[in-house]
Amino acid sequence: MTATSGAPPAPSLLDLPGRQLLDRFASTDPTPGGGSAAALSGATGAALVAMVCAMPKTRTGAAEERGRLDTALGWAREASSRLRGLVDEDSAAFEAVMAAYRLPKATDEEKAQRKEAVARAMSHATRIPVQTAEACLVVMKSAVEAAQNGNPNALSDARTGGAMAWAGLLGAVENVRINAKPGDAMLEEAETALRDARAVATALGLSV
Repeated sequence: MTATSGAPPAPSLLDLPGRQLLDRFASTDPTPGGGSAAALSGATGAALVAMVCAMPKTRTGAAEERGRLDTALGWAREASSRLRGLVDEDSAAFEAVMAAYRLPKATDEEKAQRKEAVARAMSHATRIPVQTAEACLVVMKSAVEAAQNGNPNALSDARTGGAMAWAGLLGAVENVRINAKPGDAMLEEAETALRDARAVATALGLSV
């Protein structure tokens, strides 16, 4: 049997103790940055929403409320899983952009290869926050269900979860805007998510 080779996967930012993670964000290193912070905000919101949805007590005890909460719980958990992954994916994508810019450009061929590599890396780095915004929107919709159908004593938790996802969505859209060119389809996707999210934020009673 031949042993496989290769570097072990990089540790996840989410495996760091909380204080260390915050220190990483506070450092002057280029990553993690705003995109990873946006995904982390959304993931934190998803965790709160999932907690409210999973509580045995609903708003009035009606079976319909339990059904809506169970559905919202599925949404929140799926979005949570995606957002947790996006915390690392965003940092990796930006590091790939920086690596592309460091490619040699001494000859015309190298310049062309570098230009192609930068464009490819930038496209991927822009796609990641679009996905973050869309996942955060799912969390916000789940938060509405949690707020309307969940345990009244946990209403503030549901709204806080929605607010965290709203903040994550806003941050993700800013990251798309700074990378995308006018007319870029990914920019329109992000702006569409933002427009949809404003209505959801209003339903949650959040300032928009």
